[in-house]
Amino acid sequence: MKRFALCLATFVASAVVAQNDVADSRAAHPDRAVAQRIDRLHDRTEHRGAAHDHAAHSRSEYRGTAPDRAAHRSAAPACDRTFAHPADRTCDSLAALRGAMSARDGSFFRYPALRYSVVHMREFLPTVNVARNNRVPLSRFARDLDTGIDTVTFLPAGGSQRMTWRRSLDRNYTDGILVLHRGRIVYERYFGCLTEEGVHAVMSVTKSLTGLLAAMLVAEGRLEPSRPVTDYLPELAESGYGDATVREVMDMTTSIRYSEDYTDPAADVWRFGDAGNPLLEHPAGTPQGYHDYLRTLRREERHGRVFGYRTVNADVLGWIVERASGRSVAALLEERLWSRMGMEQDGYYLVDALGVPFAGGGFSAALRDLGRLGELLRCDGRWRGRQLLPAAAVADIRRGGDREAFARSPYGRTLTGWSYRDMWWVTHNDHGAFMARGVHGQAIYIDPAAEMVIVRLASNPQASNTANDPWSLPAYAAVADYLMRRP
Repeated sequence: MKRFALCLATFVASAVVAQNDVADSRAAHPDRAVAQRIDRLHDRTEHRGAAHDHAAHSRSEYRGTAPDRAAHRSAAPACDRTFAHPADRTCDSLAALRGAMSARDGSFFRYPALRYSVVHMREFLPTVNVARNNRVPLSRFARDLDTGIDTVTFLPAGGSQRMTWRRSLDRNYTDGILVLHRGRIVYERYFGCLTEEGVHAVMSVTKSLTGLLAAMLVAEGRLEPSRPVTDYLPELAESGYGDATVREVMDMTTSIRYSEDYTDPAADVWRFGDAGNPLLEHPAGTPQGYHDYLRTLRREERHGRVFGYRTVNADVLGWIVERASGRSVAALLEERLWSRMGMEQDGYYLVDALGVPFAGGGFSAALRDLGRLGELLRCDGRWRGRQLLPAAAVADIRRGGDREAFARSPYGRTLTGWSYRDMWWVTHNDHGAFMARGVHGQAIYIDPAAEMVIVRLASNPQASNTANDPWSLPAYAAVADYLMRRP
């Protein structure tokens, strides 16, 4: 299956290729000696990973791509590095090298620096705040911790040996994990650089928030999904979206000529990244931000037939949401949800040089606050006795999208029977589970039958969810079954 789109593409990709014509992107760093410290740490942790034998948990080897475009230009295979066991990562050791991490040359997103940067994105790039309301009392979860979850076992997809839930957390480079059952915290742990007070980049989970806002506007009659995109965005009349409907954007069944193949140095994702990177100069005649870039996209085939996962669809939808509501996605999320749910921390979006939020992957939030969002959806839009979202919006997500269109895509070969609706992934399993997914291991998994919500934040060196799914999706199902057997 094709690699899932990197949800921080518009920043990460362009930061990585800030010097497009240099043979080695590290040479672009203003202090090459400092930049080389990241390389030495990377090399040392690789070496430790080869020898590491953790007493409590099995060590698995990981391979991932180098995050600089110069590496892609070489003939090296896409998976050419072995990464150490995550137990080798200490936040103190990474923080000590903070001066060697840069968003300009991409070093901040090179593992193991990634484990630091995902919880400190605001240190590297401009953002817009999504504020909690200090006048709204904090909505605390009751706690009913269950240590038995650690020993729940499951069979990884394609595997022959069972694995415990606890071991799977290391296998997937987990930074934070939360399990809610019937609205109570039954499991919560933090690793790496994430703390209870910290926030973490959620990558493409951001898309699902954008889709949720759009579904809310549809349910309220403020957005009509059957209308052409150009009814809301006449600026895209000459683009590939000129004959697409809002629904086709919401469910990613547009057919846009746009490649997110991160092993291809000529892929469109790099140009999209350049356009959205506020750290780069944008010469006259080139796209000056996200919205400018969207005007340049062209149609490939007929819309509506095949699911096609493209980050640009989420940014088009974010623009539509802004036009239909009169609020940016950041302002609307704050106004309708974040300021009304008793959140513990502010969230924030990365923005381009014009201040446009990255609706396809730029959000950061705290673990328990994401749990509150998951619980809101599990409870059909109700939170602490108030209907914050129209129940119809949640019902539309849970019904799922066009399963035939999904099956025609590469995703249909591994996520068999799934669909995509309002930028949420719908499993159509016996429990009616649905989820938000982001690269490097981000997830909000909602299982209505088990009355369960799982939030996982991670910094897996490999971006693709294929590096997580075999050890996460069966684990989620096993914990759901375990919780359903509890008295």
